[in-house]
Amino acid sequence: MNTKDIFERLRNGEIISPHDPNAYQLMESSFAIKKLLVQMNNSTEPEEIRNFLSQIIGSEIDKTVNIFTPLHINYGKHTKIGKNVFINFDCVFLDLGGITIEDNVLIAPKVSLLSEGHPISSEDRHSLIPKAIHIKKNAWVGAGATILPGVTIGENSVIAAGAVVSKDVAPNTVVGGVPAKFIKNI
Repeated sequence: MNTKDIFERLRNGEIISPHDPNAYQLMESSFAIKKLLVQMNNSTEPEEIRNFLSQIIGSEIDKTVNIFTPLHINYGKHTKIGKNVFINFDCVFLDLGGITIEDNVLIAPKVSLLSEGHPISSEDRHSLIPKAIHIKKNAWVGAGATILPGVTIGENSVIAAGAVVSKDVAPNTVVGGVPAKFIKNI
């Protein structure tokens, strides 16, 4: 039996079976975080929003970070947010696999950062596969874009609105479409 904490195991990329004896902790944690999310999403004061988000992710959010709520997060403790980050309305962060957002990143409305997925096989479909997302400095993720598990967005890159990004994005490029493809260098 694995003695490591289930959240540490997820952060380390371990696939978690629905039959794992500690799988229940995933739902318990999500519902505990939901209480803070409701308070954060009902706040209108930027400092108060940052304070709630700091509690959710377990580290201090810099005063240069601005979040337009609502923001939806399923765990929080596997999210890292740099300085001078802007997160617009109605974003979804599934962070059990880890989400890192570096400095000067812009995240438009309705962006989904999904660091976890499921196997294709129907027998294993309820297992959880975590893979970290990393958004590097000065990237801009356009409205309604979806970033899938395991993707790194390169420094200074732009993700077009509505894109579904399933592969790493090179620095200084624009990608768009479903699935996202290279459009041009910048």
